[in-house]
Amino acid sequence: MKQSKRPYHHGHLAESLLDAVDEIATQFGLEAVTLRGCAKRVGVSPAAAFRHYTDKRALLTAFATRALNQIADAMDTAKNVAQKQGDNEFGAVGMAYIEFALNKPAFFRAMWREEAIYSQDTDYIAATDLLAGYLKGGFVKTIIDDDPSSFSPQELLAWSSVHGLANLFVDGPVGKDKDHDEKLILANGVINQLMPAFS
Repeated sequence: MKQSKRPYHHGHLAESLLDAVDEIATQFGLEAVTLRGCAKRVGVSPAAAFRHYTDKRALLTAFATRALNQIADAMDTAKNVAQKQGDNEFGAVGMAYIEFALNKPAFFRAMWREEAIYSQDTDYIAATDLLAGYLKGGFVKTIIDDDPSSFSPQELLAWSSVHGLANLFVDGPVGKDKDHDEKLILANGVINQLMPAFS
């Protein structure tokens, strides 16, 4: 199958290469990603790509960093929207986490692949700290939190539940016979079962 070249705007090559990672990883898996392959997909020379990312590990580090920032933003946005609309904020945050995984499976898989990235990269650490802060801080301030510097049993229950279900959707056997909307309906049912634990 012929790969189409993705045009990029001047000054945005780094982001275009990350888009190419998403496309390749979604189609073939993260293991298939190469810096040269991403450059080819974007339509630039490998030398141009290497000016932004020194190697595949650096490229995947930036990709994982983007994933962490995006899922944190999605959760925060969902919480704020639910608050304004008077909807259940915990449910909105949990659904945002799962929907991110369903919509961006390559990003979801990349977030914690520390064996494939530079896990001490300052931007990556900042992104992990941002997401951890949301999760430790009462699951984006949707449940009672006595200590925002550590995980409570309730916070771990919330995170492990939504992350586990998301992982079962993305890489596990759950929902293989269901489409995107059916998976969201199932996820919403699971989150509704969780809510009494946080009331």
